[in-house]
Amino acid sequence: MGERDCIANRTVWVAPRMKRGRKTNEANSSSSEETTEKESKRHKVIDKKTVAVQSPDWANLLPDIILQVFQYLPLLDRAHASQVCRSWNQVFHMPDLWRCFEFELNQPATSYLRATHPELIKQIIKRHSNHLQYVSFKVDSSKESAEAACDILSQLVNCSLKTLGLISTARPSFMDLPKSHFISALTVVFVNSKSLSSLKIDDTPVDDPSLKVLVANNSDTLKLLKMSSCPHVSPAGILCVADQCHGLRELALNYHLLSDELLLALSSEKHVRLEHLRIDVVSENPGQTQFHTIQKSSWDAFIKHSPKVNLVMYFFLYEEEFDPFFRYEIPVTHLYFGRSVSKDVLGRVGMTCPRLVELVVCANGLRPLDEELIRIAERCKYLSAVGLGECEVSCSAFVEFVKMCGGRLSQLSIMEEVLIPDQKYSLEQIHWEVSKHLGRVWFPDMMPTW
Repeated sequence: MGERDCIANRTVWVAPRMKRGRKTNEANSSSSEETTEKESKRHKVIDKKTVAVQSPDWANLLPDIILQVFQYLPLLDRAHASQVCRSWNQVFHMPDLWRCFEFELNQPATSYLRATHPELIKQIIKRHSNHLQYVSFKVDSSKESAEAACDILSQLVNCSLKTLGLISTARPSFMDLPKSHFISALTVVFVNSKSLSSLKIDDTPVDDPSLKVLVANNSDTLKLLKMSSCPHVSPAGILCVADQCHGLRELALNYHLLSDELLLALSSEKHVRLEHLRIDVVSENPGQTQFHTIQKSSWDAFIKHSPKVNLVMYFFLYEEEFDPFFRYEIPVTHLYFGRSVSKDVLGRVGMTCPRLVELVVCANGLRPLDEELIRIAERCKYLSAVGLGECEVSCSAFVEFVKMCGGRLSQLSIMEEVLIPDQKYSLEQIHWEVSKHLGRVWFPDMMPTW
C-alpha cells in the first residue's frame, strides 16, 4: 500500500512536469518563430539600407564632387554628362570649371588628334569667356587651325587671362598667317588681360610693337616669357620687356636677341633674380648666319645677380659656325648639341663651362672623344647628366670618365655603338665596371631594330 501510494504519488508528480515541458517547448517554439520573423524583417531593412548606400542618388551629389569629376573628363564627354540632369548642367556652367582650358583646333584632314567641337567653342566664348584664366591653343600644321585660334583670341574681349600658350604640334602654322591678322588677335588679349603672368608664343609672327602693348598692360605681373623662333622681334624689342618687367623669372629666346644690354638689364637691382634662361642657337643655312659675341663682363654681371640661374643652350650649328663660342668662361648649366660638333669645340667646353650640369651630344664623327670627356670630368665638377649619340669613346676612357664623376652621374645615356672595345675592357666587361663606379646597375642603350 505504501509502495503503491509512492508510485501513485510519483506518477502524479511526474505527470505535471511533462505537461509543463510541452508547454515550455511550445512557448519556446513560438518565441523562436517570432524571433526568426523579427530577424528576417531586420535583415530586410538592413538590405534596403545597404542597397541605398550602394546606389546613391547621383542627382543629389554635392556640386564640389561633380565639379572634380567633370575636371577629369574630355570636353565632349563633359558636355554629354551635363545633359543628365539639372544639377549636373548647373555644375557644367560653374566658373571654376572654365578657369583652365585648352582649345584643340586640329583639322581632320591633317591630324589624327580630336578637335574641340565648333559648337562647343561658340558656347564657351558666349557663356564662359570671362571665366577663362589659364588658356592654351593646340594647333596642327594647317593654316586653318592657326586661323581658328586667332578667331577665338580676337573674341576674348571680356576675359583677363593669367597664362596663354600657343602650341604648334607640327611645323609652326602661325607663321603662315598674315602678320597683321595674328598681331591684331594677340593684342586683344594683351590689352584686356591686366594680370598676364605666363606667355608662350614660340614660332609666331609677334613683333616689337605688340610686345610694347604687352608691357604696357602686364609689366607688373609677367613672370614667364617663351618666344623662341620669333623672327620679327628685334634685340630692342626684347630689351624693352626686360627693362619694364622686373618680375620676369623665366625667359626663352633665340641667340640673335641676346645682347650685352639685355644681360645687364636682367642684372639690374630692380630686377628679380632670373631662374631660367634658355637660348636657342640655330642656323638654317651654313655660312650665311653671322653670330655675335657676348662680352665676358656681361656674363659675369648676370651670374653675380642670379647665381642659381639655369642657363640652357641648344646648339643647331654647322662645325664652321662655332668659332665665336666657348672662347672664354660662360655660365651655361645645360648644353645640347643637336648637330655634329667637333672635338675642338668639346675640348673648349671642358675649359670654359665650370657650371655645366648636363651635356648631350647627338653626333661627333669618327674620332674618339677620350681626351675631351676626361677634361670635362676634371673641370665640370657639377656634371650629373650625360647623353652621347653618334660618337666614339674607348671603353677604357669611358670607365675613367665615370670613375672621375662618380655617383653624381644620376643620368647616363650612352648608345652601345658609342663604346669601342679595347685591350682593357670589352663590351661585356664595361657593364660591370661602370655599375661599380656608379653604385647602381647600368647598361648602355640599345638601338631599336625595327
